[in-house]
Amino acid sequence: MKTVPESNYQPSVIYHQFEFMIETNLLPGRTIITEGKEQLYFSGTSYLGIHKNVIFQELLRDGFSWYGTGYSSSRASNVQLAIYEEAESWLADFAAAPVALTFSSGYLAGQALIRTLDKGQQFLYAPQAHPALWRNEKDNVQGQYGKWVSSLVAKVGYSEREVVIVINSVDPLYARPHSFDWVTHLPDHLNITLVIDDSHGLGVLGEQGEGIFATVNRLIPSNVSLVVVGSIGKALGVTAGVVLGNNLIIQQLKKSPYFTAASPAIPAYLYAMLRAEKLYAILLAQLRDNVQHFQSLIQDSDMFRYFENYPVFYSSDKNLCQELSEECVLSSFPYPNPDSDCITRVVISALHTERDIDTLGKLVREYAVVKS
Repeated sequence: MKTVPESNYQPSVIYHQFEFMIETNLLPGRTIITEGKEQLYFSGTSYLGIHKNVIFQELLRDGFSWYGTGYSSSRASNVQLAIYEEAESWLADFAAAPVALTFSSGYLAGQALIRTLDKGQQFLYAPQAHPALWRNEKDNVQGQYGKWVSSLVAKVGYSEREVVIVINSVDPLYARPHSFDWVTHLPDHLNITLVIDDSHGLGVLGEQGEGIFATVNRLIPSNVSLVVVGSIGKALGVTAGVVLGNNLIIQQLKKSPYFTAASPAIPAYLYAMLRAEKLYAILLAQLRDNVQHFQSLIQDSDMFRYFENYPVFYSSDKNLCQELSEECVLSSFPYPNPDSDCITRVVISALHTERDIDTLGKLVREYAVVKS
């Protein structure tokens, strides 16, 4: 059954000067349709495929019937919806964090956190920290994570002010894991706040998809406060953002205008999330099976950088996207700015079938032979 008239669906292909780009009116799932042609889709950040999951869609419909399409009010209003505290309690438990606070987006959550924290401390940004956590363009730090870490402890040690360290939990662009062993060596003579963006880890990283909070929290010294922030619209499929931390920072955020003056997350999505815990676990297992299968197909190839159980595979081959474009659509575009280098990746999701991945593996191996 079509939800809109057929005439409204006119997918097209557009060529831009920097890269081959596709425009479509149909939301991609495991495949994408352009100009009437179906291709396998290995892009996006919906790692668990929630956006196309029929069970989650049914939960969401129930949520809309109960809560409507949105909550047009402030979280500081004298009328409170219980769903918000219920969802925040679930998120805190899921991530093994003390307290959680939701926002309408991951970007707003990041800006609210950084603006609330910024009281004259020394901010130290890791390379490729997400723009949602920047105070200004100067916070756009480039370079190699390893080199940055090697000088970080000394920089913190020389500081005479409180320090805020801002970093991603993982590098989703170049498919690199981040070690946090260095936090045990942070000096203990000053207060340090460690801010980790876990947008691309929550729902994927950790034994149960719980993300990075518990792992890092076991390592930090007593003078370090851990705050994890991010979108939950990636793996968990909820159009919202979250901050995870201690009660002090959450109470400060609740008093900030970034929280009280902003529209809250759509309650229907939180309703669906609360009822999708078993679904998330099933989809995470499927995703990991898919990732391990693709890794087994390319283990003898040097075309990709990847690490265990993570669904992103980075390639430095600028021709890969074009060479596979007859049958597959990969992720390939400049980031974070239009004039940045083009980043090419394969992104596996829980939606993909074994046959999909076999097809991709076959195409990659054939291209590798031709290239050599």
